[in-house]
Amino acid sequence: MAVTAAHATEATRTVEAVFRIESARIIAGVTRIVRDVGIAEELAQDALIAALEQWPESGVPDKPGAWLMATAKHRAIDLVRRKETYARKLAEVGRALEDVPPPDPVDLDDPDDIDDDLLRLIFTACHPVLSPEARIALTLRLLGGLTTEEIARAFLASEAAVAQRIVRAKRSLATARVPFEVPYGEDRAARLSSVLEVIYLIFNEGYSATAGDDLVRPALCEDALRLARVLAGLMPKEPEVHGLAALLEFQASRIPARTGPDGAPVLLADQNRAKWNRLLIHRGVEALHHAGHGPYALQAAIAACHARAVRYEDTDWTTIATLYDRLAALTPSPVVELNRAVAVSMAEGPEAALVLVDALVADPALRDYHLLPSVRGDLLERLGRREEARAEFERAASLTRNAPERRLLRERAARA
Repeated sequence: MAVTAAHATEATRTVEAVFRIESARIIAGVTRIVRDVGIAEELAQDALIAALEQWPESGVPDKPGAWLMATAKHRAIDLVRRKETYARKLAEVGRALEDVPPPDPVDLDDPDDIDDDLLRLIFTACHPVLSPEARIALTLRLLGGLTTEEIARAFLASEAAVAQRIVRAKRSLATARVPFEVPYGEDRAARLSSVLEVIYLIFNEGYSATAGDDLVRPALCEDALRLARVLAGLMPKEPEVHGLAALLEFQASRIPARTGPDGAPVLLADQNRAKWNRLLIHRGVEALHHAGHGPYALQAAIAACHARAVRYEDTDWTTIATLYDRLAALTPSPVVELNRAVAVSMAEGPEAALVLVDALVADPALRDYHLLPSVRGDLLERLGRREEARAEFERAASLTRNAPERRLLRERAARA
């Protein structure tokens, strides 16, 4: 029977959609066999190509994700058996692979098996042997399903630079012989913090873009939120995983109200809270119940205070300031101090907060941080010191690389 162009196009779209959803699980499952994320990704791509060639003719299988997994695993096993070092590998793994039967698509739906591999892949992609930038790029590629072009566009880097970063990351993991495993004990705690940090950084870049013409990149936030949810499902007894998930749910709930129709930033005080996503807030509350008292949990609790306020005027700034006190004691940093100063300004007034902000002016970590002069300008404006406020807003505008933020700061400078 002839395959129509429309049928072939529909099959191709299905392949691409399924692969986008399942690619992380496929790569994770194959990595367990070949012990190399770079080779695993290539084999997953081979399975994708096979589907693009076969599905338009044979039709989309009942379980397309399982079909892709089975195809990739078959090729992985064939590859291992072809290697000249196969005999040595058999000795290392106790001839385990020799007993692996041909994968059955029905059996491959076992969530425990796949989820364990996915958890190993997350820890591998975020291994400390890689730089933070490499971890982010590799995580987005392997677990977020983003193309090199999409990652480059999200972080305003050249596609060639991102591609090289990913290649180097895979090579570094292979050279260091990073084991495909979930670490335990102290190593697990250290590695988990790296995993959480990567997901947090990805979300933050989407929530408030460092540079470019858009304040928010929702797709990047969605990828980070999906990773946080996956991790919470895989590690249900880790409080900080739930803390991060709660924080991202709360933050993501505000995204529809953060920009106006023209893409201009809308300050928290001016946001239409009817646009806040109540389902995400509910999910945040549920995750917060399991979050413990770590840094992400405290930030989530702060975000929850904002979510509970029906109006900006109802915000419990005293509680928020107290939570920032606890956060500063747990993870002291100048950025936390700056955020604490904002809460203090609302709870106790701008004069008390200005003392805290002025103490941060000489901190080298904040020398080029545009939010420091932005916050200082706001406090000075509220104190009636308009000329000083104008200078601070202009300095903040000169420091940011984000176009919408720059326009907003210049507008505030002009009004001061």
